[in-house]
Amino acid sequence: MSEQKDKTERRVVGFLGVGLDQKDGHQRLTRSEHFLLVGGSTETHERMQDTAIRFGEELKRRGRELEETPVDEVIEIFHESQEP
Repeated sequence: MSEQKDKTERRVVGFLGVGLDQKDGHQRLTRSEHFLLVGGSTETHERMQDTAIRFGEELKRRGRELEETPVDEVIEIFHESQEP
């Protein structure tokens, strides 16, 4: 690969999830291989955790590493991982 292509190639290396609806004073933080989830109500944080789990499972099912997966496919997997 040329140096020019290295500089312009897009790739996803992780996700940051931020919940802004926390009102109970609890500080919620979850780390996984591909996600850092911060804040949110209990319900919101659990939904973010569920999405992170489903995302990781689907990536594994496809036999992919996040950093090597094309951005369009990462977006597709992310959307599929969210609750209907």
